[in-house]
Amino acid sequence: MSDRYTDKPFLRYVDAWVLNAIGHLDEPTRAYCVAMEPTLRQSLSLTGSWTAMVAEQMKFTPDLPDQIRQIWEDGKLRFAAANGRPADPMQFAMTFVDRNFGRS
Repeated sequence: MSDRYTDKPFLRYVDAWVLNAIGHLDEPTRAYCVAMEPTLRQSLSLTGSWTAMVAEQMKFTPDLPDQIRQIWEDGKLRFAAANGRPADPMQFAMTFVDRNFGRS
């Protein structure tokens, strides 16, 4: 997975943003994103929290977190039924980002 972000460091934040939207962002990643807020502010010339900056940079609508959460909730049940195992939140986030936003 580490090579996913090699030439696209912002992609890490987009994946984290989706994980945050579905309630599955782990604490180390959250802490990393918060710690990197000054760097994001400087490089993007934006203000606010890391989640707000990602949303602004990506032009996400305010209702997108709710939409993503609904897709996750509906899809994880279907995935578990079809595969006999729980859906992986990280895999969902990466797939969702790749399908809907390209590999930013």
